[in-house]
Amino acid sequence: MTINAEAKSQTGDPPGQLVSINPADGSVAGSVAMTSVEQLDQVVVDALHAFHASGWKALLPHRRALTLHAIADGLAAEKESLAELQMRDNGKPLTECRAMVESAIGTFRYYAGVCETIETDVTPARGDYVSFTVLEPFGVVAAITPWNSPVMNDAAKVAPALAAGNAVILKPSEDSPLLAPELLRIALKAGLPEGLLQVVQGRGADIGAALVAHPDVRMVSFTGGTVTGRAIGRVAGERLIPMALELGGKSPHVVFADADLDHAVAAVVAGIFGSSGQSCVAGSRLFVERPIYDEVVRRIVERARSLKVALPDEPGVEVGPLASFHHRDRVAAFVDRARAEGGRILVGGAVPTGGVYDGGAFYLPTVIEGLPADAASCQEEAFGPVLVTLPFDNEADLIEQANGTAFGLACGIWSESFKRAWRIGRALEAGSVWINTYKQSVISTPFGGFKDSGIGREKGIDGLRLYAQVKSMYFGLHAQPMTVAR
Repeated sequence: MTINAEAKSQTGDPPGQLVSINPADGSVAGSVAMTSVEQLDQVVVDALHAFHASGWKALLPHRRALTLHAIADGLAAEKESLAELQMRDNGKPLTECRAMVESAIGTFRYYAGVCETIETDVTPARGDYVSFTVLEPFGVVAAITPWNSPVMNDAAKVAPALAAGNAVILKPSEDSPLLAPELLRIALKAGLPEGLLQVVQGRGADIGAALVAHPDVRMVSFTGGTVTGRAIGRVAGERLIPMALELGGKSPHVVFADADLDHAVAAVVAGIFGSSGQSCVAGSRLFVERPIYDEVVRRIVERARSLKVALPDEPGVEVGPLASFHHRDRVAAFVDRARAEGGRILVGGAVPTGGVYDGGAFYLPTVIEGLPADAASCQEEAFGPVLVTLPFDNEADLIEQANGTAFGLACGIWSESFKRAWRIGRALEAGSVWINTYKQSVISTPFGGFKDSGIGREKGIDGLRLYAQVKSMYFGLHAQPMTVAR
């Protein structure tokens, strides 16, 4: 069954259903039932009951770890089918989807280990007592995830939140709703108590907003756009509940004249055109030292032109379709605006036509030059395979341009000078700095952004602490009864 993308945008989903459209060919990948606000109330009631009655929060950490390992085992047993489902749900190349399922497996195993080994503090006493800290779960946690990497992002929130002892309500994007129910099924099969993990489905403006505002939700973790993050922040601030926000980026990728250009060019291409540019850390602004600017840009354009744009399960595919037809149109509009701003399209800048391209949400890898650093196209996130290139003359010029956006998620630096890389890495406003590499990510290392790119840090040991409250405890050792005046 194929749904015309334009017709679907006019008619919407069937009543009470979210339909996932395979962006490779416009066919129906699957559908899920939408959650009503009334149903959400019962979901939260059930989650709160499970939090108090299941015994999960009081379970010894190594016992919780056994369940997290069992969830990882369940994901591993279905790795191929989950990868294929994500490929149909959001169009990423199958090889990348397999890697993301592996990442989800590793995330549950990592937090099983952290759950068993995390330590709290015995604090220095300043009186007749022993003082120390313990970690307590919040209760019901809302985890709201984006469409670009659903299985990986779901695991990155659910695993640490469960490890910390919480109940979790997972709300996936309406554009990629199919993976979250599978994670829930696998978790229950692995022995997670009923009600501790639940999935709600619907549009962010409706069920997402109701979830964030629900009085029994005590913490919110969100990955997505900055506009939505601000809205969540306002509600969380009014409710005085903690939140974690992993938001957008416009990450600078910097190449100095002394760089290994073969490695640098390959990393720039992978950093923006991998995942069809649908990555929050995509290196979407390229800064090249002026003496080598023409050569580097020429090589990147040649490589971009040769990338294999194809169906996500085709052997050798390098760039698949974008995750949805409406997002493809948004990327196309972004490039059209860059043209209107005076940008020169060096390669791409169009929707490919003919053959499989006519049925899918494809967009060609695009390189744009000739724009000033303060142009809208150099300031705003395209979230697609679109690279803007800018020359720089010296370190001061680079730092001013690179830091001249509202975002601060990541950056890449290519130089054979350790001292220069250190200086620039410390000067750039970014939560992750890659030196002579790019887009590396590991569950054991904290991740988050500066400025409008977010609040809080996921991953790593602190990724579990994110979902816990610190409680200070004192044991008195007084030799004499306490007095009023101490």
